[in-house]
Order: sequence, then C-alpha cells, then structure tokens
Amino acid sequence: MAHFETVIFILAILIGLSAIAHKIILPYPVLLVATGVLIGFMPFLPNLALDPNVALVIFLPPLLYEAASKTAWQEFTRSIRPITTLAVTLVFFTASTVAVAAHYVIPHFSWPMAFVLGAIVSPPDAVAANSIIKGLGLNKRVIAILEGESLLNDASALIAYRYAVAAVMTGHFVLWEASLQFLLVAGGGLLIGGVLGWLVATVLHRIDSSTTQTGLILLAPYVAYLAAEHAHTSGILAVVSAGLLITRRAPEVFSPQARLESRAVWDTLIFLLEGIVFILIGLQLPAIVADLRGYTTEELVLYSVTISVVTILIRILWVFFSTYYPRLLGWSITSGSDTDERANDIDWRNVLIVAWTGTRGVISLATALALPLTLPSGQLFPQRPLILFLSFVVILVTLVLQGMTLPLLIRLLGITPQSDPTRVDQALEFLLASQSLTYLENDFPIRLRGELRQTLIRRYRVLVNELDATLYQTNSEPELATDHALVNEQRTAERALGEYQQALLLELATEKRFSDEVLRTAERRIDLEMARLDASEQAAGE
Repeated sequence: MAHFETVIFILAILIGLSAIAHKIILPYPVLLVATGVLIGFMPFLPNLALDPNVALVIFLPPLLYEAASKTAWQEFTRSIRPITTLAVTLVFFTASTVAVAAHYVIPHFSWPMAFVLGAIVSPPDAVAANSIIKGLGLNKRVIAILEGESLLNDASALIAYRYAVAAVMTGHFVLWEASLQFLLVAGGGLLIGGVLGWLVATVLHRIDSSTTQTGLILLAPYVAYLAAEHAHTSGILAVVSAGLLITRRAPEVFSPQARLESRAVWDTLIFLLEGIVFILIGLQLPAIVADLRGYTTEELVLYSVTISVVTILIRILWVFFSTYYPRLLGWSITSGSDTDERANDIDWRNVLIVAWTGTRGVISLATALALPLTLPSGQLFPQRPLILFLSFVVILVTLVLQGMTLPLLIRLLGITPQSDPTRVDQALEFLLASQSLTYLENDFPIRLRGELRQTLIRRYRVLVNELDATLYQTNSEPELATDHALVNEQRTAERALGEYQQALLLELATEKRFSDEVLRTAERRIDLEMARLDASEQAAGE
C-alpha cells in the first residue's frame, strides 16, 4: 500500500511538472531526473529501488515501440550504414575504451569488471535521446541517425554486458563465442519481431473495431519482447523490428478512427511512462550512495570524471573520424549523389550535434541494477556498489551536461531546418486537392443530384487556388447543401473523396516524393475529416 501511495505521489509530481515545464529552461528529462534526486532524499518516502526486470519488461517495450513508430522510414533506410556502425561498432569500442580507463585508473578493478562497467555505459538511450532532441528543429537526417542508433544499440550493449558479467562470475571468456552469440541473438530478435509484426498487421487488417485495433497495438510490443526473450534472442530488436514493420503498414491496416484513438492513447501512455522512468532514475541515487563505502570523496570524483569524460570524448572522436575518413570504415554520414541526398547532407555542425547527443538512460541503469549480488562461490560481487555509482554518474552527467547544452549548442552553431515544413505540407495539400478536383470532374463514381457536384468542384477549386493551410476552413469556401437529402449525398461524396485521398497517400508513400512526417500530417488531417463525417452521420441518425 505504501508503494502504491508513492506511485500516486510520483504521478502527481509528474503532472504538476508537465504543467510548468515550458516555463523552466531545463530540458524535460533533466527536470524529471533532478526532481527524482530531490524527492529521493525525503525521509517520508520508502526506498524505491528500481527492479531491473520491471524497467526492462514494463517500461522498455512500449517506449521502444513508440520510438520506432515515429522513426522516418525513408531516412532510416537511407542512413542504415551510419546507424549500424554507431549502434554496433561504436558501442563495442566505447565499452572497450571505458574498460581500459577503469582498469588503469581504479585500483583493484579487474578486466572483467572493467568491461562490465564499459558495457553498462556504452549505449545512448532511445527514450532520453528522443526526449532531448524533440522540438529542436534538427536536420531530419540527423534525427534519423540519432533515433536509429538509439533503437539498435541496446542489443549490442546487452550482449557485451552478459558476456562481461559471465566472465566475472566464471572467469571464462571466448571472443568467437561472444561474436557468434551476438549474431544469433540480434538476428533472432529481428526475425521474431518481423514475423510478429507481419502477423499483427495482418490481423489488424481484418479487424473492424477501432477499440480492438488499439488494444492489439498496445499488446504487440510486449508480445514481441517476451517472445524473443523466451527464445533467448534480443527482445529489444524484436520490438524495434515489429514497430517499424507495423508502422510501415499502418496506413493500409488501420481505420482512420483507430489511428486517431491509438494516437491519443499512446500519447498519454508514453507521457506517463517516460516521466515515471526519469523520476525513478533520480530516485535511485540515495540507495546507491548508501551502499557506497570505503572510498574518499577525491577518489570518487576522480573515477567519476574519468569515466564520464572518456564516455563522452570517445563518441566525439569516433563520429568525426568516421565521418571524415569514410574509406577506412566504409560509410559516410555525408554520402549521397542525388538532389534530395545533397539537401540533407550533414556538415561539420551537424556532425558535432550527432557526436554530442549521447545521453544515457534507462538501459544503463537497469543493467547496472541487474548485476548479481554474489558470485557462485557466495562472495559479494566485486566492486558492485562502485559500478552502480559510476553508472549513475554517467547517466546524470550525460543527461544534465549534454541535455542542457544541446539547445544552446544548436543556437550557437546557427543550425536551422533545411526545408520549410509549412511549404512542404502545402505542396502535398496542393497535390491532394488538385488530384481530387480532377477525380471529381472526370472519374467520380457517385452520381450527385442538383448543384452538389458543382458545389464540391468549386470547393476544391478554391482550395487549389488559395492553398489554404487549414483545409475546409477558408472564408471564401462555397456554402454546401442544407437540404437533408443533399446533405446525405454530400457526406457520401466527401467520404469517397477522403478514401480517394487516403489511397493517393499510399501511392505517394511508395514513390518517396514526400517525407514520412509530411505524409503522416496529411493522413491525420484526412482521418480527422473522416471522423467528423462519422460523427455527423451518427448525429443525423439519432
């Protein structure tokens, strides 16, 4: 009961902070973590030690699925080489470099323990990264690389972590076995997630109830994660691959009402889960500090600064090196030959943004807390409190230092979006309106009485001529029918036009003429119009 009351208290704090967050200069994740640290030292709260199984199973699947569902597919596939290099090679390189630093700076810190620490702090976090870069107007290629990296790197880090812990527990480590295990775990997770994503999309296509569709899509990430984990493969990659596949097929398998309902449900769920995760991260500090004994303040500062600086610096060096020496590593962030690629090339300023955005979060904390308490011999796991402390420090430093300075860095560098989203939206609206006008004039299959046909044609001519950003809301829009029979025909005609526009969006998605974000905005506008028609029909039937 006490824990339940504490959760309600945390939710109240979260909702209160969200109401004033826009008035505070701190990035939202930093504000939540700082709040968690402050309330963690309140004497009336019980010790809320975060169960790593809870963090991984309850929080991670929906958060990863949401991040995958918002990933721009076109940019993701176009940037797959830099994404995989950052998500795999950089993770292992970071783990190794941190291990070297820890082994030589911290006395009595063996190589296996050093690699455990390196594996824990090596992966940037998807939740933290998305929360930090949200709304900063970054180049869409940069966003795709950062989001894609943070989605895929957890599997690499967890493999390194498992083998490092096994080396501590057994004193046995074979590199080729770890490499083979990584391929099997990663490949198996991707395969299971892809199969489940295809099955879910197929089932969704056959379900008419929007409520059932929304419920199934909430269940999908948990099913993918648990299925992969039971098969001893990567549950994280299973969720990511399922999310990418379902999102790719969403326009054809979801009804407009289901898209609107699921979006509202997901927005609320993700808001609560992200907020609770960041507050819980801050709440862990009192318990971690309480277990830390036998070290002077100077030693802890030295170890913390060393590990944090190495973690941040190695990413900066790696990103710049791999960008400007592509022949050595086989990829380049700035590769591309066509016009669209050149429009999204990343200059040195964008490379710096990629290098600086390496915030750690829930994965690092969960893996640190999941460290065994004892060895098979019954002895305490060596240096466990120190590993927990240093992991928390790296999380806090990257969240606070990089999270707080990233908006300032973007302003100092003068980075602005390379395309005007309003103009791109208008271009898509113009295409939809002009194609709908041609459809009405030449191929419309419904016979309309009276002046209704001409009225609809005039409406779309107005839209084409004025290109109003708020469709169906121009002052010069012709008045539509008020006669009951004609109103019914009007609704039928507008529904047919909405279905035509939805089919046109599917064609445009395959042609890759517009970005995923712009297509989703237009899809949402059409969904809202279809929902308005549904509500109007229901009101007329009552």
